[in-house]
Amino acid sequence: MSARARARTLNRIVDYHNSQRRDLDVSVHFYAYEQVSKPMGVEVLYVTQGALAADVSTAISCCGLLNRGAKKRTDLFFLNETAGPAILIETCFVDSEADAEVYERQFDAICEAIATVLGGNDVDVILPPATDEYSVGGKVSCFGGPDDTGVSPSEGLAFIYSVDDAPQLFLPFQPEGTTGLARRLNPYVHYVACRWDYGLVPKSEMINHVALVRAVETGIAMKAFPADWGPHEDTGRVADISPGLMDDLDITTDDEVEVIFPYMEA
Repeated sequence: MSARARARTLNRIVDYHNSQRRDLDVSVHFYAYEQVSKPMGVEVLYVTQGALAADVSTAISCCGLLNRGAKKRTDLFFLNETAGPAILIETCFVDSEADAEVYERQFDAICEAIATVLGGNDVDVILPPATDEYSVGGKVSCFGGPDDTGVSPSEGLAFIYSVDDAPQLFLPFQPEGTTGLARRLNPYVHYVACRWDYGLVPKSEMINHVALVRAVETGIAMKAFPADWGPHEDTGRVADISPGLMDDLDITTDDEVEVIFPYMEA
């Protein structure tokens, strides 16, 4: 597209927005940089709406995309020229194999995440949990993914036996030099391991539910998929979570969390 055609297109978009009655202007885009297999992620651009941009980016990332966060940009025509407050969503990188797979598989969830935040709902609010639940609190660490040398290259998972059992948890490729599911876990997806009560939820049903993980220090709470059993009691920890979830909860190893499972929103 020529610079003149691009300018005409941007003017039409902004003119349309400015002709409407609305509380917020939102433009949805997709990044393209270079063809890669690794995850690249979502980010949301803003001029004045930093908090909203961060909330939208976090909500979308909960669907399995790397959270690149809110980025202030003062050089974008849409953000500068719309009359109302505005954000620009860069949903994912279309030339990332991992991002494209998550987007295709989680399209409905991504749309729902955006709508939930823009509708004025706080994605981190803890709603009343189910009455029959596993609940535990204590120190946390992270596990899983290609870089976790704490598990062997061939190590499996306690109740997930193949990628097809829970494809949302895994990278689209087996990391080089590994054969086990633990090292194939997508470290940017939110997952958790605890010493679950299989009497409450049988192993065969674990992947049909989600847990709520809350960071005691930051107060941030997010849903996560159960992925494994652990950590061992000798570690003094009550949960292992994905590196991505640890980042999004804004905590580090041996910080304290609370885990509720199964978690069902009221």
